[in-house]
Amino acid sequence: MRTPALIRSIVAAMSLSVIGGCAATSTPNYSDILTLSTRPDAERALDAVRKPHEVMAFYEVKRGDKVADLLTARGYYAVILSHVVGPEGIVYAASAASRPDLLERVKQPSLANVRLIDGPLAKIALPQEGSLDFVIIHLNYHDLAPEVRGPMNQRVLAALKKGGTYGVVDHSAKEGSGNEATKTLHRIDRLLVIKEVTGAGFTLAKEGSMLRNPEDTRVTNQRENSDRFVLKFEKP
Repeated sequence: MRTPALIRSIVAAMSLSVIGGCAATSTPNYSDILTLSTRPDAERALDAVRKPHEVMAFYEVKRGDKVADLLTARGYYAVILSHVVGPEGIVYAASAASRPDLLERVKQPSLANVRLIDGPLAKIALPQEGSLDFVIIHLNYHDLAPEVRGPMNQRVLAALKKGGTYGVVDHSAKEGSGNEATKTLHRIDRLLVIKEVTGAGFTLAKEGSMLRNPEDTRVTNQRENSDRFVLKFEKP
């Protein structure tokens, strides 16, 4: 027969196990991550406009997730994601060719969970067995030609788990303008993005308003305070 003391010990151990499990899957404090001393001043200066803590909360990225940042450039979002998902997670940082400063940056021990992927975006070498939780392309979807975006979107779909999230954030062009402003104003029509991504097999789950700027006329190449759409697509 188990003694009361033994029963109390078993219950205590089970409680600690449950608490530990909850902590491992709890939502990170996104704002705290932005204050990390390893982030350069140039990136911190962008936070007020890009609002990454709100964007990450909108997409519900959590510790332990497997994620990807497409066209990562210097790694602004790849580094943020690295600290959000923690050592239990993985970040695939994709580029046509990784920049030298990014190659040096990911040598930091705190970024050991970052995996660099180089190569054409139309053939992006993400795992294709449906293992990722989240993929983002931030302010760069418009830079890709339509013949690249289509195959890329399909490979992102194959990379994500069922219910996984594909986030597209970009400078907003006037509705109905399609690709007209991609090269001149570095903007893209939100409706075109929705059409292309849903055409690849995704469903549009919701839209974020944290980066909208109604004062932006959307007829100039305005990078710093542009009106931006934040789209959350899901794999059915």
